[in-house]
Amino acid sequence: MVLLKMKFNQQRRVRLAQGLWLLSWLAVMSGTFVFCLGVYLKTEMVRRAEVMDNSEIHVVPNILMMVGLASIGTNWVASRVCQDSLDASRFPRWKVLLLAWFAVAALICCLLLAVVVLSYALQGRLEESLKVGLRNGIRFYKDTDVPGRCFQKETIDRLQMEFRCCGNNNFKDWFEVQWVNNRYLDFTSKDVKDRVRSNVDSRYLLDGVPFSCCNPTSPRPCLQYHLTDNNAHYSYDFHSEELNLYNRGCRQALIDYYMDLMNSTGPGVLSVILIQVSVLLSMRFLQTAVEGAVALESPEGDSEGYLLEKGVKETIEDLKAKVLVMLKLDQAEPTAADVCPEAAEAEKGGNNTAEKDASPTPAS
Repeated sequence: MVLLKMKFNQQRRVRLAQGLWLLSWLAVMSGTFVFCLGVYLKTEMVRRAEVMDNSEIHVVPNILMMVGLASIGTNWVASRVCQDSLDASRFPRWKVLLLAWFAVAALICCLLLAVVVLSYALQGRLEESLKVGLRNGIRFYKDTDVPGRCFQKETIDRLQMEFRCCGNNNFKDWFEVQWVNNRYLDFTSKDVKDRVRSNVDSRYLLDGVPFSCCNPTSPRPCLQYHLTDNNAHYSYDFHSEELNLYNRGCRQALIDYYMDLMNSTGPGVLSVILIQVSVLLSMRFLQTAVEGAVALESPEGDSEGYLLEKGVKETIEDLKAKVLVMLKLDQAEPTAADVCPEAAEAEKGGNNTAEKDASPTPAS
């Protein structure tokens, strides 16, 4: 049973080709949008690669860039097919290429759908990546003279000021690490010696945070040190002084930022999928309608266009049978030696005996 069969005269075929040409160029622009979106996401992730522990979440922008380029190419080909469909003598040359075109277009739709799913599914991986990356970034904040970590301090400071956050979970994370480089400590001072000796790992720990944690909207000058000592500052309460520092952790700030980016791609990518599916279905109707007119040797006559020559179930069974045939052709045919080794050995022995009998006897 033919699926979605429609009648096409010459005028309807021309209109279908013209509409598909416009739709294909719209799909080219949407492919450009997808590619640019992938580049933007990739750039944002590379910018903060120092605070990310793994690169698994880069799969989303990578797929977007790849699919965007593929969409531009396939839809440009679709526009050329539309132009040649108006000439019955030029359209048959696309017959073989259209098979590959349909496969690529269907793959593009599947990959775009996978991007939408991955945008939501990778939230847990993103959170874990930022958790470990920010923990290491805070830990190596003081290593400004260590190769490979020279810009870690600048990265963390810029991050905290841009996203208005402090620490990994909150500003108390800075209390657990030594974030002041030893070269800036006076080890002849009694206070420094006492702090280093009081710690098991001989680290200089203090209840303070870097300047980038200071909230500029605070009504009072920023307090960076002795944050847990209410007597160290005038009219200060550690538990109620909320405006002095950023209370939100950088991990949550970055998760919200990246998830907003990925979630905002969902509606745009779904729109691109609808455009791509429309191009795919329209191209199938155009192909079958034009091929029907060419087969009837009546370019100006009526023809039939359809999506599938048979039903969905029959088409799947035919494809399965063709795949099995291709797999059988790829396998080497078994030889007689593989089927019956004994017979092959007997035949080999008989051949050797015949060669001996046929050899000339020496003259006496």
